[in-house]
This record gives sequence, C-alpha cells and structure tokens, in this order.
Amino acid sequence: MSFLRRISALLLGSSILLVSACSGPSNASDDDPSPSESPTRVVTTEQGDVDVPADPQRVVVLNYALAGYLYDLDVPVVATTPEVTGPDGEFSQFWAEKAEAQGTEFLPWSNDGFDLESIIAADPDLIIAGGIGFPLKHATDAYDRLQEVAPTVIVSGDEQTWQDQFSFIASDVLGQQEAYEKFESAYDDRAAEVKDNIAVPEGEISVLTLDSKETPYILIEGKSLAAELEPLGFTTAPLFAENDIEPYTAGGDMFGPSLEVLPDVLRSETVFVVGFNNANIGVENLKDESPYDRVPAFKSGQVHDLPYWSMRGDYDEVMALFDTVEDMFPKTK
Repeated sequence: MSFLRRISALLLGSSILLVSACSGPSNASDDDPSPSESPTRVVTTEQGDVDVPADPQRVVVLNYALAGYLYDLDVPVVATTPEVTGPDGEFSQFWAEKAEAQGTEFLPWSNDGFDLESIIAADPDLIIAGGIGFPLKHATDAYDRLQEVAPTVIVSGDEQTWQDQFSFIASDVLGQQEAYEKFESAYDDRAAEVKDNIAVPEGEISVLTLDSKETPYILIEGKSLAAELEPLGFTTAPLFAENDIEPYTAGGDMFGPSLEVLPDVLRSETVFVVGFNNANIGVENLKDESPYDRVPAFKSGQVHDLPYWSMRGDYDEVMALFDTVEDMFPKTK
C-alpha cells in the first residue's frame, strides 16, 4: 500500500470512529453477540488460570488418549500426537472418520518430549495436553514453551477416569457441560444393562499389561481399566496396597513387580491381560511360559484377553469394552 493510500485509510477510519462516537445508542440485532459473552473463558489448572478461546477452531492435542473427547464434541482438531512415540500413527477406529474429515495431522514426539517446531507449524489457537504417563510428564516439562505458542491446558494426572477427563475438557475447557451429561447418562444406562446381563466370576480381579514377556505391569486398583470394570460388578484386588512397590512413574496407574515375585504378587482369582500400546501379546503368549504358568489365575485358566485400547479407555472405548465383557461373561440360562 502506498503512503497516500495508508493516510487515506487512517483518515477514513478516524471519520468512522468520530461518527460512531457522536451517534446515539441503537438496538443490537439478534445476530450480535451479547455484551455478557466473552471470546475467552478462564480454566483453572494445576499450572494456574488459563485464558482459552470460547470457540476454538484449531486445537492441538498432545495426548492421543484425549483426542477422542474432542471428536465426540465435534471440536476441530488440527493435529494430535500418535499413540506411540514417533512421527507416524494411525487414527483410532472410534474416531478415524472424523479425524480424516477434519484433516487432522500427526505431530512427532519421542521419549525425550514433543517436537515444538511442528506444534508451532500447526498454528493452534488452543493446546490440550496432559493425562496419564509420558504425555503428562512431557507437557509439564514443556509447559512454559507451549504457553508461548497458544493457551495450553494440562489435564491433571489426578483425572484418571474417562469421566474425570471428559468432564474437565467438555465443561471447564469448552463450556459444553450439557453435552457431557448426555454422554454420561448413556454410559450409566449401558453399564447397568451390562451388569444385569453378565455372570461375574467369583473372587477378585487384576489387570496385567505388558509389551513384552520380560516387563509385566499390574494396574493399580481404582485406576484406568481396573476402575472401569468395577461398575459391572467386578472387584479389583488391592495388590498395590499390599505390596511395597512404587508406581512405574509418579502419579502413574500401574506398578511393575519383578518376574521373580510376580506369581506371589498377582494372586487374584481372575486376571485380564492387555497388550500395552498395541503390543501383540496375550494369554496364548504367556500361559506356558515361566513365571506366568505359576500365577494362580493362569493355573486355573481364569485369564482373559482384553483389547489394548481398553487399558486407558476414553468414552467410546469404554462403551466398546462393555460389549466385549458382555460377550465374555454371559449369564447361563
């Protein structure tokens, strides 16, 4: 723009402001936003209060396990991290169609942290991070840098059930409390239905997760998948409370007994086996191997495979888990 054109534009803007200031008040149209509406809302997090856009249009999610909530609420996700570290990934079967329609891309990450340059290139107006495990640690470590890119909300590690995470994101971050309540109501109805339809095995249960035979982990009672099975009538054995073993990471949802003590620690009558991060490992890989063949549930045959995605299931995954459990433990007529 030439110098004269810039001067003309400034004079025109000044004239418009002057006319607006001298004119009297007018009735706002129905399409105008209410004076009480704000383009942002304040979200309280462990890192402090964060001003976030009231209607975000370019959300970056730095935890694959949290992305499903955004798709359930039809919020645009411009990019998310893959399920496992690396540059590439596959969309979840539960939200792949929406992700493809939105043009969601994957952002590389590693055991050392997130790729800040790729996050900047995604041009987010809101970053949602945190949750459980490495994504929480990386987000906490990089919080100050992420805040320089866009308003960043870290989902607390204390929010370990899908209800806690979904409610926080829907209600606190996005202002969609009523939408969340509909999902919660559908969940409650389905949980009650499945509980009535199944025959729960006697005794207590535990969840064994591993990505190789050499690295067994047991889910801590009351967390993740263990918590999701309890509304169906299952009782999780308090193995973490009974043993002097630290969680695999501070605030984590699992602990790792050594192979030598596993048969003594994993005393539950029923054990569910879950491959960690899509690891192709299950009952058939373990039942004849030491020390798994000495675990009480393996000896009695009360061991069952569950899909890897059920371990830290979001709303859609938990609803699919209910279908699996319903088929696994039908009542005999």
